[in-house]
Amino acid sequence: MGPVVPEFSRHQRQPRGSRQRSGPLGDQPFPGLLPKNLSREELVDALRAAVVDRKGPLVTLNKPQGLPVTGKPGELTLFSVLPELSQSLGLREQELQVVRASGKESSGLVLLSSCPQTASRLQKYFIHARRAQRPTAIYCAVTDGIPAASEGKIQAALKLEHIDGVNLTVPVKAPSRKDILEGVKKTLSHFRVVATGSGCALVQLQPLTGPG
Repeated sequence: MGPVVPEFSRHQRQPRGSRQRSGPLGDQPFPGLLPKNLSREELVDALRAAVVDRKGPLVTLNKPQGLPVTGKPGELTLFSVLPELSQSLGLREQELQVVRASGKESSGLVLLSSCPQTASRLQKYFIHARRAQRPTAIYCAVTDGIPAASEGKIQAALKLEHIDGVNLTVPVKAPSRKDILEGVKKTLSHFRVVATGSGCALVQLQPLTGPG
């Protein structure tokens, strides 16, 4: 089994002993959501503070929800600030490249590499794994209520919906052919309950379909 890239939902638990960071993201009512009108410098500072691991040429950071990886010319994206982020991390001429990242609507771990050869090999691995329908991501979510089964599979139709200024993924019951044509996606995921308490559950999910 290949390497697993963990990505966490916006309902992730804070690790034991961790403290909420102050700064462009830490002062928000919900730190996982990217604030509006963030300057380029503030975004670089926020991403540097969001680095959770560095090993060799690889850098892992926790991307806030609402930050696109790529976009139109002039748009503030993760890709657009990689040169400044690379310098901020002391990489000098070794500019970071995106290996793996969650979408704009999700918070989650982003894998970067300052080595083009390493980035290329990992990207090819993820492409091959996706074509072979081998899951390479684990998501963690806290549920309101405890699932009846401790492990199993979830089949659901999902779509993006704009709610309170944020694009959120919401379920669609009994999607029609028109819904599918309009972008509703059928998904299949494996789930496992890791822990329970106070009427909630910490659940691990592995997407078996779609990007993931």
